[in-house]
Amino acid sequence: MKKGVLYLIPSFLSETEYDNVFPVFNREIILTLDEFIVEELRTARRFLRKIGYKKDFDKTQFHILNEHTDLTVIEKYLKNITSGKDLGLLSEAGTPCIADPGAEIVRIAQQMNVQVVPLIGPSSIFLALMASGFNGQNFVFHGYLPIDKKERKKKIMEIEQNAKKYDQTQIFIETPYRNNQMFQGIIEACASETLLCIACNITGDDESIITKKVKDWRKTEPSLHKKPAVFLLYH
Repeated sequence: MKKGVLYLIPSFLSETEYDNVFPVFNREIILTLDEFIVEELRTARRFLRKIGYKKDFDKTQFHILNEHTDLTVIEKYLKNITSGKDLGLLSEAGTPCIADPGAEIVRIAQQMNVQVVPLIGPSSIFLALMASGFNGQNFVFHGYLPIDKKERKKKIMEIEQNAKKYDQTQIFIETPYRNNQMFQGIIEACASETLLCIACNITGDDESIITKKVKDWRKTEPSLHKKPAVFLLYH
C-alpha cells in the first residue's frame, strides 16, 4: 500500500492576509487534510479558520507536539500515514522545523521512507538575513541566547568574535517580552563598529528591518517589547 505524504505547513509570522505571504497551492493542500500535528491546538484552529478550512474540528484529528510532549509516543502520530493518509505538520509561526518543533517527526518519517513535502512560506530567520545586507553564504543561527545577564554577555561577545574571525553572520532570537533586555545586552557587549540588524514584525504592516553600527544604535532605543524580532550581528 502506498504511504501518505507528510506536508510541512508554514504559518503566519504576523497579522496579514494569507495571500500576501503564501501561494494558493498551500491552501489547496491544507483543505484536503483532516489530520495535523500542531504545537498548540487553539492557534492551529485559528490558523485553519482564517484560511477557510471548512471541515468539522470534532472530526479533525490533532496531535500535540511541543516541549511537554513525550518523545517516545510521537512515532504513533505517523500511524495513519503508513496506510496512505496524508498528514500536515503545522508550525505555530513561520516554517516548521526551523526554530520550531517538528524535526523529530520528520526524522522518523524519513526513516519510514515517507515522502516529506515542505510547503513554501515565510521564515523570519531567512527574511531577516536577506534584508540585513550581511553575509548570506556563511551564517549561523543560535536560537535563544542565555537568559542570565553575565552568561548572555559572554555569549554575545563570543559570537561577535566569530562574526569577525569567520566572516560569518550571527543570528539569534529572544522571547518578545525580553527583547529590550537583549538589545541593551548587545549594545553594552559589542564594539562600536560591529553591525547590528534588528528585524521586527516581519511580513506585518509595521515591519521594520534596520541595520546600523552599534555606536549608532546607542543613540536610539527601538520599541521591541512584545514584538517578534530577529537579531543579526556582523563585522
